[in-house]
Amino acid sequence: MSALHAHPQAGEPLIPMPALTPDALRAAVEALTPSRMPAFVSDLVDATTSAQQAQSLAPLRTFVHTWGVFVAIQRYPSRAVRLRHLEDVVSDGVEDPADAIAEIRKIHAEAEAEAGL
Repeated sequence: MSALHAHPQAGEPLIPMPALTPDALRAAVEALTPSRMPAFVSDLVDATTSAQQAQSLAPLRTFVHTWGVFVAIQRYPSRAVRLRHLEDVVSDGVEDPADAIAEIRKIHAEAEAEAGL
């Protein structure tokens, strides 16, 4: 994983989409949003423990899906800011959240497609 691009063009991702592996996602989270590393590590430990206990890969698949989508969104600062704004609209409860929820779903669907999920 390379470092953040020094001067990304408008609309360009800060980093390439990483492989959907814990190590590659860890490097991406660390590059994009270092403040989220404790949550990433905690989720990975929980997923690994759950997978071992259940003798199933489902918890690890969920982990990779969740963090793959997160990285795909965070690679584009404007998209990440827009998502935070929409989440605030929904949580504030002042406006009708229907349009915000629809746009949140669209952002997540685009991110899933970019991540190959």
